[in-house]
Amino acid sequence: MEKVLYLVSLLSFSLMLSQRPKENLKGLDQEINNILDNYKAVGLSVAIVKNDSMIYSKGFGYRDYEKKLPVTPNTLFGIGSNTKSFTSALIGMLEDGKKLSVQDKPSQHIPYLTFSTDRMNNLITIEDLLEHRSGLGSVDGAYIFFPSEKRVDLMQKLPFLKENGEPKNSWRYSNFGYIILGTIAEQLNHKGWDELIKEKIFVPLKMNNSNTSINEMIKQKDFSYPYGMYQKSIERVLFQKPDNDKPGAAINSSATDMANWIRLWLSYGTFENQVVLSKKYTTGAMSTRTVIDGVPPVTSDQKNFLLGYGYGWFTQILKGHYKVWHSGGVSGFSSAVLLFPAEKFGLVVLSNQHNSDIASTIGNMIAIRMLGLDNNTPYSYEMEVNDILKPKKDISSSINEKKKPTHDLEAYCGEYSNKGYGTFTISKEKNNLYITFPTFKFILVHQQYELFSSKIIEEVPQQMNPDFDFNFILDDKGNVNGVTMDIQGGTIFKKTK
Repeated sequence: MEKVLYLVSLLSFSLMLSQRPKENLKGLDQEINNILDNYKAVGLSVAIVKNDSMIYSKGFGYRDYEKKLPVTPNTLFGIGSNTKSFTSALIGMLEDGKKLSVQDKPSQHIPYLTFSTDRMNNLITIEDLLEHRSGLGSVDGAYIFFPSEKRVDLMQKLPFLKENGEPKNSWRYSNFGYIILGTIAEQLNHKGWDELIKEKIFVPLKMNNSNTSINEMIKQKDFSYPYGMYQKSIERVLFQKPDNDKPGAAINSSATDMANWIRLWLSYGTFENQVVLSKKYTTGAMSTRTVIDGVPPVTSDQKNFLLGYGYGWFTQILKGHYKVWHSGGVSGFSSAVLLFPAEKFGLVVLSNQHNSDIASTIGNMIAIRMLGLDNNTPYSYEMEVNDILKPKKDISSSINEKKKPTHDLEAYCGEYSNKGYGTFTISKEKNNLYITFPTFKFILVHQQYELFSSKIIEEVPQQMNPDFDFNFILDDKGNVNGVTMDIQGGTIFKKTK
């Protein structure tokens, strides 16, 4: 009799566990809609994976706000920096095939690649690039303002780009580091990054709607336009079209496609009985290989602590549970992917709201529910939404008469160059100075003496804030011979014409 009771209890317990995820999803649609309304967001899509199956997928709001076209689980969104784990996977495949080791120096696979210091050249490995420990840090202006025709050509700028941190001993998030990784994958496979992502990831994982091009994305029937908030109003923004930086930001995908990506990682590299990536690499990628913030929790109810990074993934402790995650942001879109390897579940949230943490908020809310930690109460969160960048009307470079420049405006005109970045031109039009990069044109507004600031004069993709200071340099004869741009701690561009 006791044995029968034990079996009945065991079956009841098993049934309870199998039903628990569904029970934790009770009321989820309404809570997501409440958060969507609170953020004044246009739309988003969600998918949840449990035990190698997608147990939930749904679209909310609109993919086209103006025409009121609804988001579906198959709607394509830009996933931004969630692209990095895909580039990491390409490196993992090369290591699995013994074509490289993550302990190799990048120069072993891009022969003419050198960094700006001997210390960087002697220390930096492919693993350091994966973990953002190269010291290179943010040098985004090198490819945003001055793109190269080919990705590999960007490597010629590296000897002239200053380090932003101590190689190996500091953590500095670096998009350029993932550009180098993408270039390594291209060099060793003799194929472009876009082709590699499709051939080695999208096709075997049946991510049939995903792509790496905005031009390709907008040809599809089910895609989202990008949006942001400005003074509490919803506005459509321009698409950002990654080029040199594709390995860190270019993928467009849907919640249902990303569910397959999640299944791969929760199965440690296996998808539908096919080994796509080795267990060794996936385990290492999801490990805390470097600690970013290791301080103890401040309060007993603190949700996240012990922040670290692996190979294209952040790691963290969420209420005592090991969380692997990454967020992404690209003009008009934000995304969040969360994995809980021990509990065998993960989720993705894709949003068309810029400058917003809505994807992470909803992701963490769902995770708390799935972990059974919600106590049947609404998720508590602090909302963060910032205004998009917009050009000001009738902006002009009026001179600060109390602190006038030392020269007539014509003296500041000409070409200015830096080997780590490129060349821009400063010209005078009517009574204003303008600065023209290969990709953008801004007005220069006078602040004081030789100091000007760049301001946008037309709508631009929400890629980065181009509000930089430009402090002109005079030689010993008082002539303008250069300018310091407030980028990477101050970068000098020499006047060449």
